Amino acid sequence: MTFGSGTPIDHEMSWLSLPAMAASGMWDDERWETLTDRYVHLCRQLGALTELPLALTSRAFVLLFTGELTTAGSVIEELQAAMNATGSNLAQYGALGLAAFRGCETEASALADATVRDAAQRGEGLGISAAGWARAVLNNGLGYYRKALAAAQTVTEYPEGLVLRNWALAELVEGASRCGVSETAAAAYRQLAEMAQGSGTDWALGVQARSHALLTMGEEADGLYRESISRLSQVRVQSELARAHLLYGEWLRRERRRGEARTQLRTAHSLLEGMGMAAFAERARRELWATGETTRKRSVETRGELTVQESQVAKLARDGLTNPEIGTRLFISARTVEYHLSKVFNKLDITSRSQLDRALS
Repeated sequence: MTFGSGTPIDHEMSWLSLPAMAASGMWDDERWETLTDRYVHLCRQLGALTELPLALTSRAFVLLFTGELTTAGSVIEELQAAMNATGSNLAQYGALGLAAFRGCETEASALADATVRDAAQRGEGLGISAAGWARAVLNNGLGYYRKALAAAQTVTEYPEGLVLRNWALAELVEGASRCGVSETAAAAYRQLAEMAQGSGTDWALGVQARSHALLTMGEEADGLYRESISRLSQVRVQSELARAHLLYGEWLRRERRRGEARTQLRTAHSLLEGMGMAAFAERARRELWATGETTRKRSVETRGELTVQESQVAKLARDGLTNPEIGTRLFISARTVEYHLSKVFNKLDITSRSQLDRALS
């Protein structure tokens, strides 16, 4: 059975989750993007409400790594609506990942605790791995490196979840190297390098080079950071690129190459703040301050900027669909449609549906 070879779409939908997962495990961002987008599209097209939560969860993780956190938030809203409609008890992995990427300590910690409790009741290790990875991302962003190290180590204790293990190894190298636990960092790096070399993608090799740089010094480290940035500039996973700029800038500052450090840190700060990765952005801001440069936190103006779901609702309303019809199309309730339309009207400064065509143009 070959993807795109004329397979009936209901059959295609039923197995798409497997190649999508394999693509993420192989660090293949292009196929991961294509497959998850197709998976969600088919679920919506066929009205497959029971399958949609899994498809949307997969899609949310793609958006996290590509740095599209606002869009990921909209997907997670749709995911929650689909789960409410079907009574699904799928773990909230998407919301957990989003909170970790945003650096929302209270929310991420609460979701991680809930995920671990749920996993313990189910007797499965996947939820524990997901919580460990999320906590590692969160704490590396916040600069709590010993906590990040401990969280990432929990992921390596469970054989389930190859994808999460790959991601956690990179967090483990960063946390351990920052704590000076060199043997632990080196052991994690060796496992990461083995997986990355097996993949051979720019995403994998870029993360490998970034992680290796944390364990080396001098010209070798400099070359590895540059290689990481060069490779990650070629792929979709821009959150990984932004973190490479941050780590390189931090290293350059410690090498007292302040001018070069500022260049890397400015880039990191701009990318991370624009993505909404607030904790990592704050790390970059602190480093810039240490070089003698000050930056202000950007005030995000949201008026006029619609989320993905708000845009979908607005376009369908413009086309004449009623609230119940829009809800059926998007797998949300009519009341949720009304809520989104009120936000659309406020953001676009309009008062009726008849004004949508002009406002959206």
